[in-house]
Amino acid sequence: MSSFDGLTLLAEPATHSTSVEYGLLSPMLIVFGVAVVGVLVEAFAPRAVRYPVQLVLGIGGLAAAFVAVIALAGTRSLAMAGSVAVDGPTLFLQGTILLVAIPAVLLIGERGSGDTVPAENHDDALGSFTPQASSVPGSVAEQEATKAGVAQTEVFPLTLFAVGGMLLFPASNDLLTMFVALEVFSLPLYLLCGLARRRRLLSQEAAMKYFLLGAFSSAFFIFGIALLYGYAGTVTLSGIADAARIGTENDSFLWLGTALLAVGLLFKVGAVPFHSWIPDVYQGAPTPITSFMATATKIAGFGAILRVFYVALPNEYVNWRPLMWGVAIATMVVGSVVALTQTDMKRMLAYSAIAHTGFILTGVVADSDAGLSATMFYLLAYGFSTLGAFAVVTLVRDADGEVATLNRWAGLGRRSPLIGVVFALFLLAFAGIPLTSGFIGKFAVFQAAAEGGAAPLVIVGVLCSAIAAYFYVRVIVLMFFTDPVDDAPTVVVPSALTSSVIGLGAGVTLILGVLPQPALDLAERAAEFVR
Repeated sequence: MSSFDGLTLLAEPATHSTSVEYGLLSPMLIVFGVAVVGVLVEAFAPRAVRYPVQLVLGIGGLAAAFVAVIALAGTRSLAMAGSVAVDGPTLFLQGTILLVAIPAVLLIGERGSGDTVPAENHDDALGSFTPQASSVPGSVAEQEATKAGVAQTEVFPLTLFAVGGMLLFPASNDLLTMFVALEVFSLPLYLLCGLARRRRLLSQEAAMKYFLLGAFSSAFFIFGIALLYGYAGTVTLSGIADAARIGTENDSFLWLGTALLAVGLLFKVGAVPFHSWIPDVYQGAPTPITSFMATATKIAGFGAILRVFYVALPNEYVNWRPLMWGVAIATMVVGSVVALTQTDMKRMLAYSAIAHTGFILTGVVADSDAGLSATMFYLLAYGFSTLGAFAVVTLVRDADGEVATLNRWAGLGRRSPLIGVVFALFLLAFAGIPLTSGFIGKFAVFQAAAEGGAAPLVIVGVLCSAIAAYFYVRVIVLMFFTDPVDDAPTVVVPSALTSSVIGLGAGVTLILGVLPQPALDLAERAAEFVR
């Protein structure tokens, strides 16, 4: 068969059924349905009842979607005329996204009480979000809304829409569906990043940076789709794989399209050189949104990366692997080294997230079932540790709100031993210290990469882990072995919502570090894509 004949066959319409498989799509349909109900609540419910209704709807909808994921366990099928794949990686990653989204919504729903904040900071009971997002920062309208105790509740349906898009992103079996999912979860995040109640201008600057750079990355993504369609005559991942296996006279379209597609995907996970938005957005966004982005967005982004490279481009392994090697090395080095210079806790955690993106990419480079399962486990472990760490950050405050300046955290572990110990646990997990989930995650991805012939990449990863351990330990020393400063912030007593997030994060971090085998086995059983 000639290349032309092969592409003609690939361009023929798929024979998949056009029916809507509601059962297979149930996790996404539940989340989107609850999000729509949340919009109706905002439109018609009295303001006094919106907050409790939205919180119950958000947690209930996410829990119901997780139950639907469990009910689909073991399914290997295509839905929506082959545009959505329901298989092991899809269900594992969807379950992980939902598991981290539930505590993230609890953190977003934190409103505090008069007993949990300093007297001079009593209006922190309004939460992390501005009560009047549409008003000019510092305007009379915003000040009056703050005095009136107006609580921002639009964040709940926005978060659920973002979660719905994230559930679809790693399940997308064609590039157009993947692009739609990308936009569905990106647009709410652009809005959520600009809703911080404190430091409004910094928050709006973060939202604008994220929006502009996100628009550029989406443009790269859609150009990549166009080139791959020109190469293969189809946008389905299996069709692109078949075209690459047959070969054509336009291989440059394949390589250039893959590169442009990779730009859009690597931007979402914060890989170098597409990482510049991460520190500014993490610092400026409301901390609950930062925690949500740092976990759920990374899981969804890596899910899409795995599906594109493992399903659409398995035969082009020798071509895309050097690209991913370079990106992984640059990401690990930049994230680990630049984090050493940070004086702001949220920016330090942002560069830590960049470094972890590089570590996770070593699992992607393995291009094997072991690499796939190790990457999924790492995402699970990292998600809960990150949620817990940012939840602790929300507790360190003064009269002006959260305190992220590192030198003002001096002596925090002495004044609040429990919070200091828990935060130290999360930092040790990030450093990959044994008996924490971070150690098991790094060991798994490094082992898979070494078995896949990427031993030099593993060596770089180990060295960067050692560098990263320095700035994590530096914070621990600062908290427990340094005298407090004169203007030391207050560690507020967490409410039940924040306490549950911190407790869940610490518990999962320890359990996956001490008894990781059930989760590793589950990831291994799920490591098979449907094509």
